[in-house]
Amino acid sequence: MSIVHKIGRRKTSVARVYVRPGSGMITINKKDSKEYFGTDVLVYKVNQPFLLTESVGQYDVTVNVFGGGITGQAEAIRLAISRAMCEINEENRLLLKPHGLLTRDARMVERKKPGQKKARKKFQFSKR
Repeated sequence: MSIVHKIGRRKTSVARVYVRPGSGMITINKKDSKEYFGTDVLVYKVNQPFLLTESVGQYDVTVNVFGGGITGQAEAIRLAISRAMCEINEENRLLLKPHGLLTRDARMVERKKPGQKKARKKFQFSKR
């Protein structure tokens, strides 16, 4: 099997993931995943597709991620890895789909409208 390339997005984060057979190294923007994401929760989110498909330590992952915050980046990486795992083995889809890992979370910040303070907040109405 050669390199599998997939893209994942969440909020304004975009992650490009390259998955190849290896020893389980996850490199994010040329740093180790534990170094890049300070908290264990975010590291768990990134590893979740491997845990569910029981393939921890079988693939090396190289990630280029930009935009958004670290939580959005972690979830973008998780989506991209999940998509790559489905391309590697179609049976992985049945394991990942019930946990919602193949669903693109479309929630984003609403844009600011002209003539308003924020996206939904309006200026106070004055009768006189």
